[in-house]
Amino acid sequence: MRRWGGRLAGAAALGWLLVLLLVAAWGTRDASGHGDVIVVLGAAHYAGRPSPVLRARLDQGVALWRAGRAPRLLVTGGRRAGDALSEAEAGARYLRRHGVPTSAILLEVEGRTTLASMRGAARVLHEAVGAQPRVLLVSDPFHMLRLELVARLLGMRPLPTPTRTSPISARTRVQLEYLVRETGALPADVWQLVRPGGRD
Repeated sequence: MRRWGGRLAGAAALGWLLVLLLVAAWGTRDASGHGDVIVVLGAAHYAGRPSPVLRARLDQGVALWRAGRAPRLLVTGGRRAGDALSEAEAGARYLRRHGVPTSAILLEVEGRTTLASMRGAARVLHEAVGAQPRVLLVSDPFHMLRLELVARLLGMRPLPTPTRTSPISARTRVQLEYLVRETGALPADVWQLVRPGGRD
């Protein structure tokens, strides 16, 4: 019995390590090609002023839009306690200040988690673009594997385009903390979608 317990613990540790390595490796990928929409994942803002993490993501989105990689941007994220604006609304303001016309901006303003934001984005894109939109996903590198899997499960065709300028990527210890956190968040979000009724 003790032998089986040790084997199970070893298998669990090996599985965890494999997920960690996949998360880290996926963040190094940067897809080429064009899409229907650039999807920028939200992050904190301060009274409408994007945090450094959100600003790095928005700058990446603007750069992709200026390069003609997609005609529109979708910004995600709801309101947190005490916020007058949602993360998406703060992001949209920033995009307009950097030359993106309102007509090129879509908003998902309800999601307070990655999964909720991606579900909301899928609904917005279904109405604005149609079935199976091709999306350029913008977030920090640690986020890319989870975003790509969730996007596919929600009927999107993802192209990962991680930002390289986020302060998270600049500090090894902080980056490692986020990578470790993803090893739990990734399977949890995937399970929410693959379980019976999870995509309804």
